[in-house]
Amino acid sequence: MYNKSNLHILIIRLSALGDVAMTIPAIYSCARSNPGCTLHVVTSAFCAQLFMGAPANVMLHPVGKDCQHGLLGTWRMLRQLHTLPVDAVADLHNVLRSWVVDWSFRLRGCRVQMLDKMRRERRLILRHGKTASVPFTERYFNVFRQLGLNVEPSFTTVTANDNATPPDFSAILPADGLVPIGIAPFARYRNKTYPLPLMEQVVARLSADGRFRTLLFSGGKTESEQMERWQRKYPNTLSVAGRFSLADEVRLMGRLRVMVTMDSANMHLASLSGCRVISVWGSTTPRCGFLGWRQSEGDALVAGCDCQPCTIAGSAHCRYGDYHCLTGLTPEHLYTRIKETTKI
Repeated sequence: MYNKSNLHILIIRLSALGDVAMTIPAIYSCARSNPGCTLHVVTSAFCAQLFMGAPANVMLHPVGKDCQHGLLGTWRMLRQLHTLPVDAVADLHNVLRSWVVDWSFRLRGCRVQMLDKMRRERRLILRHGKTASVPFTERYFNVFRQLGLNVEPSFTTVTANDNATPPDFSAILPADGLVPIGIAPFARYRNKTYPLPLMEQVVARLSADGRFRTLLFSGGKTESEQMERWQRKYPNTLSVAGRFSLADEVRLMGRLRVMVTMDSANMHLASLSGCRVISVWGSTTPRCGFLGWRQSEGDALVAGCDCQPCTIAGSAHCRYGDYHCLTGLTPEHLYTRIKETTKI
């Protein structure tokens, strides 16, 4: 164990959004378990919005896009990082860019510990689907422990000590007895995305039920346009796409009874807010290690196809072309699970 009371640890996790979100329980827990240490977190400027209510000894160092690509970008980032007092490096990314940073600090005498991506284990999962991976949230804790730090899981939500004033959600959250739920129907890859015609049936059932206010969360322009069409078509359905900052979307998720997501960034954002998540899995399964922080595997909907999982992180295509791992979950199944979860 380190005995120094003023240890400075550089933490690297530049992207992607869901992966950065998964590091936060470990980072906040480490900061609280080691109040004499200073944790310098390096991440993208966009992802830095997630670090709400951070312990006082967590220092954010957001980097712009000009520091994230190519050798020139890495050099710019190094110039910034070498101005920091660093005793050890926790590389939670383990990619080429972070390796360059690691070696630059090794040459300065700093201890470096990298995230174990367990690539051999990944191959075993794909060959023998019953093999389960160590959750990534736990792997991030292990990086700090391997640096010799005592880290007790103490994270609850990013809003627990959030002093920022949230926006007025009164026009969005129901005041008429309706149960507020969220749906984030998109993921980066097609074989991780529940087919939109089926998800629309879920939205239609919730609207017809009359007891729910369904808030739709999405990402890009095309997705937002789809959400707007559902909003116009189904009563008590509202798209919140583009209305709030990333941090405020997380604050809003914390006010919901349940979120329905794919295996996507939104699952991890909702987990940071403390919201219960019903997650839909296609080409991946929770055995791949990406289940949200303290979410129950019982709330993870998996069709149970023999070919699941066929990928660890997702891809654009299904080897059989029918995406049965997703279509095998019926809209009625999702609707029923939402009712059970909200106890309606």
